[in-house]
Amino acid sequence: MRVPTFTTPHWFGLLAVVALLAVGYLLAQRHRRRRTLRFTNLALLDRVAPRRQQATRHVPAVLSLCALTLFAIGLAGPTAQARVPRDRATVMLILDESLSMGATDVQPSRLDAVKAAATEFAHGLPPSVNLGLVTFAGTATVQVMPTTLREPVLRGIQRMKLRESTATGEALAAAHDAAQQINQLLTGADGPPPTRIVLLSDGRKNVGREVDGPAQDCKNAHIDVDTISFGTTNPEVTVDIQGRPVPVPSDPDTMRRIAAVSGGHWYAAPTAEALRQIYGAIGSQVGYETRQVDASKPWMILGTVFFVAGAATALRFNQRIP
Repeated sequence: MRVPTFTTPHWFGLLAVVALLAVGYLLAQRHRRRRTLRFTNLALLDRVAPRRQQATRHVPAVLSLCALTLFAIGLAGPTAQARVPRDRATVMLILDESLSMGATDVQPSRLDAVKAAATEFAHGLPPSVNLGLVTFAGTATVQVMPTTLREPVLRGIQRMKLRESTATGEALAAAHDAAQQINQLLTGADGPPPTRIVLLSDGRKNVGREVDGPAQDCKNAHIDVDTISFGTTNPEVTVDIQGRPVPVPSDPDTMRRIAAVSGGHWYAAPTAEALRQIYGAIGSQVGYETRQVDASKPWMILGTVFFVAGAATALRFNQRIP
């Protein structure tokens, strides 16, 4: 269990004041009891001030001391770990639209499932994150340069359509270049923003440059590349290409190699639900971070509740506010 931290612990000195008040109250009650014992007619005293009333008259003081304790803790500045949106980050989303993405092993088709999951991914990122889009088949196209606007990316996702071939290396290089361009503009005193490329494909590269070079370029630029192999590995899955059925089982080898070279993570998504979960996990990692944030508000609210309760019970039982 993690020990809480406090930004201004010197305020805990107020607890000594609370302790002195508690001791003072106890001494006052002892002095009051001694005076009460001098009352000779104890039967009459019990009717005037029964024991039940004597017990309840302590409730306001107890609540007030608890309120002061809670206020002291709140003033000490307690902190807690919280998941908060990143102030800045760059994400390049790369989506495969080769003919194999027309396979229906993932309903209604691989391409339609990717459109739905990628749309959900875009919506889930914090507004401060710059999101770009690259689509690829035989060539790679930067559909949207990284931007905080989501509508261009969403329109680009919906415009995706099946095309021939798979130029994975070209897509990765295009995403790397686009991220570098926007990061040069966004570089500040803390350096460029955290950057990640999320690459999805169902097959291996069959045209264009090899993937190792662009993957190494990403690693050198400190750009994490997460890769997703989409679709099932069933060899009986086919698509119709030029009038004949062509087997298109998911081939994860290229995705594994890119992740290994770039230092990113590889994921297998055989179903639409698995893809949504992977996108959700990546979005959480990219768009949010864990920080130590101020946690004093609950203590101050609880202290106020105790203070008000103490005042209310004082009026109810003692007809005055202590």
